[in-house]
Amino acid sequence: MSEAARRVVHGFSSAGVTIACAESLTAGLLSATVATVPGASAVLRGGIVVYATELKASLGGVPRDVLDADGAVAPTTARYLAAHIREACGATLGVALTGVAGPEPQEGKPVGQVFIGTADGTKATAQLAGNVLFRHNYADKRATSDILIGGDRETIRRLSVSAALSSCSDWLAEFDVVGK
Repeated sequence: MSEAARRVVHGFSSAGVTIACAESLTAGLLSATVATVPGASAVLRGGIVVYATELKASLGGVPRDVLDADGAVAPTTARYLAAHIREACGATLGVALTGVAGPEPQEGKPVGQVFIGTADGTKATAQLAGNVLFRHNYADKRATSDILIGGDRETIRRLSVSAALSSCSDWLAEFDVVGK
């Protein structure tokens, strides 16, 4: 994870872009991982931990009707969280993580289902963290099903952060091509 964080910090710093994080299941682990890299202060604007569902609405900017309809673990929730934290922190990119670390399912969602939201002011997207890891570990092939992250709570949280850092790197590669 530290190598991925280093690539994100150095890449974002070189490009002059910043990041802000909204975290649920990772409870600040993404922000803390980025902050371990020297020079992170030039990149990391801030973040929030919205572990409880009601905080996703009150602090995270997710409309209550979206939470009622889709739940706390959903791509729409991840997109709203990412867009809100980007704007609230004045960052170039907002990144959000929401999912189920276990040991029990939540809101009917299985353990290991994790969504990463990203928002840059022009678009907001969400993807399954398991699919991000699959693409990065298997030569950018697209997974055809909903791949869950496996393991215990700590493994799911750690792999979720790795997937979020990979999403940041993917975003930066696209930004370098079309954003400059």
